[in-house]
Amino acid sequence: MTVGLTQISANISVETKQRMEQYVRAHGMKESHLIETALLHHLRALDELPEDIVIPPVLKVTHESGERLLQRLETPSAPSAAMKALFDD
Repeated sequence: MTVGLTQISANISVETKQRMEQYVRAHGMKESHLIETALLHHLRALDELPEDIVIPPVLKVTHESGERLLQRLETPSAPSAAMKALFDD
């Protein structure tokens, strides 16, 4: 069985590139194999997991959302009954 190949291009951070290079050196694999495996794993997870439980690796915080987050951290609301029950367990 012949597998067709295609080439893709992506811009990644210097830190991600360094981590990838360290991983492939340590595990004796090619970068292309790691990228293909990681991409397939990620796409399968997106297909099989409910959308609301997939947490992105990077969260974008706007100035406004950052202000709201800071306010909630400085003045937290009282724990709900469900939260109390969770921690009492």
